Amino acid sequence: MLPKNRPPTHPGEMLLEEFLKPLGVSQKEFAVHLGWTYARLNEIIHGKRGVSADSALAFGEALNTGPDFWLNLQKNWDLWHSMQTHEKIPPLKKVG
Repeated sequence: MLPKNRPPTHPGEMLLEEFLKPLGVSQKEFAVHLGWTYARLNEIIHGKRGVSADSALAFGEALNTGPDFWLNLQKNWDLWHSMQTHEKIPPLKKVG
């Protein structure tokens, strides 16, 4: 369910605050563990890049969460932001 009065938590913020910090793992250490550049991980953590299916698989395997957790966070983030500017479209009426 999407929050009404605030944006949902970005998956990058969730990654940093709920996983990396409690585990005592730095962004650099996690990037090395994933075989990624620091920049790629840092962009996700700071909300400048979204979580792709590939990223979700990597996070899910590394953190024992499964990819759906990360994809759902990203979906909620994207949907909430799209809803802020979306203009409603009337339902299509059956012709004939």
